[in-house]
Amino acid sequence: MTSLVPLTFIDLFAGIGGMRLGFESQGVQCVFSSEWDAFAQQTYQANFGEIPQGDITQIRPEDIPDHDILLAGFPCQAFSICGEQKGFLDTRGTLFFNIEEILQVKQPAAFLLENVKNLKSHDQGRTFKTILRHLENLGYFLHHRVLNSLDFGVPQKRERTFIVGFKENLQFSFPKPLGSRPQLEDILEPDSQVDPQYFLSESIKQKRLAKVKPNYPIPSIWHENKSGNISALEYSCALRAGASYNYLVVNGVRRPTARELLRLQGFPDSFKIVVPYSQLRKQVGNSVTVPVIQSIASEMINSLKIVQTRKLTLPSLKAMDSQFIDTPYNYLSLASIT
Repeated sequence: MTSLVPLTFIDLFAGIGGMRLGFESQGVQCVFSSEWDAFAQQTYQANFGEIPQGDITQIRPEDIPDHDILLAGFPCQAFSICGEQKGFLDTRGTLFFNIEEILQVKQPAAFLLENVKNLKSHDQGRTFKTILRHLENLGYFLHHRVLNSLDFGVPQKRERTFIVGFKENLQFSFPKPLGSRPQLEDILEPDSQVDPQYFLSESIKQKRLAKVKPNYPIPSIWHENKSGNISALEYSCALRAGASYNYLVVNGVRRPTARELLRLQGFPDSFKIVVPYSQLRKQVGNSVTVPVIQSIASEMINSLKIVQTRKLTLPSLKAMDSQFIDTPYNYLSLASIT
């Protein structure tokens, strides 16, 4: 009898572990994590029992464990429409090349990269084409798409670019929208149970009320854009790490609580909060949406397991065991034959 070997992944630019949660939900094991922010490390340790290693630019690819899947939500500020859009001229943009080096050295079977929607259009599309060309030159077959968190069970409009790569030309499709709109009321806490510190002053409330259109929905999250215009929506606009405290306001009267912010990104209520609100806001704004990652992970794992099963059913399995173990693709290992 044969059994499939558990797939493994590494969690780069790990933040507070949104990608990790998504892949662990599919039975994949994390063997390495990296995150330089000290507060994010605290949150990560509290929830996963380990402190991620620090700055990835200071870690030799050779020192990273072998793995099947590389995960990286690499810094988006260099490409975001909310920033200066310097792209590869920004040191944060060049962190992509650290990912490239790790892929070149470790040769994992697959990867998932995440960035802002604007990555595709930055510098008239040249930045994205450069990224794809570098990944293809490493021998990966690529799939990419913009997905919206609003389509995957959370009341947050958050469009992000996802790039999936496989070492083999596998059949793969990005997950389809669920087809139902999540309800904001499902993630909001009753005002009576919210700490007074979250409520706006009377003057700020009146300023917001004067700008919003009448007959706004309740519940709603009020969003103030760069021009100072206020929109009251039945879902949240994209959470941002560097936004002002009153960027998003629940029903025009208070800021979202720490738990509500986590729920907007699909984190379970069991997720521990161990840092101040100011840091939690930053962490959630930088995070991925967990249900989106879960859905992508499911499709990726299905594709990889088809190959894994095919390898296990080849003739002369045991004779080929050592050959596969020596390959860089951990998921081809036959060590679990029983």
